[in-house]
Amino acid sequence: MGGGSAPDAAAPTRIIFLGPPGAGKGTQAGRLAAERELVRISTGDMLRQAIAAGTALGRKAAPLMERGQLVPDELLVAMIRERIARQDCANGYILDGFPRTLPQARSLETMAGADGFTVFDIEVPRDVLLRRLSGRRWCPRCQATYHVETSPPTRPGLCDWCSTALVQREDDKEAVVKRRLAEYDERTRPLIEHYRARSTFHRVDGNRPVEAVLLDLQERLGAAS
Repeated sequence: MGGGSAPDAAAPTRIIFLGPPGAGKGTQAGRLAAERELVRISTGDMLRQAIAAGTALGRKAAPLMERGQLVPDELLVAMIRERIARQDCANGYILDGFPRTLPQARSLETMAGADGFTVFDIEVPRDVLLRRLSGRRWCPRCQATYHVETSPPTRPGLCDWCSTALVQREDDKEAVVKRRLAEYDERTRPLIEHYRARSTFHRVDGNRPVEAVLLDLQERLGAAS
């Protein structure tokens, strides 16, 4: 029989979601991860879990997040390095909330290489972001999330799953939201040009129904594969 080397294994699917707080990154990352059977890595979720558990990382992160400030790069980089090294990330993963700064992006490239990422930048008008974020409510027991306008609980103020009283997180209050958006403009927007020059980059209109945005992401991933 003729010779020849075996084909290379399929490259892992690695996706980065950029976009301001409230753009819908978490929703779309979760849907896409389920569809593609990929691990979704949300730094926001990981930090909130660390705060709830009272870990050393959680104790450092809690006061910063309450003021709407970014957690220091070295803490997030260490957290991501440990997470993407696990076996369940071998076939790929979706990063939601990381990187947020140029130093974080360079650290990621050191860990995982500079090539092979698909980057989605989800854009939403500022007034829509303020309305989305300030209307969010959260269950401190089971982590379910709601919105007073678009996805309210069945019983006002109570979680549908566990009947716990819903709260507005400190980082979703209007004054803190404005600080978060200002910090995004200063520290995270430079990533757009960074990735536009280095990766498969897509700017996506996030001011549409969830299903329309998801369909757009699916089509762009199909075109890129």
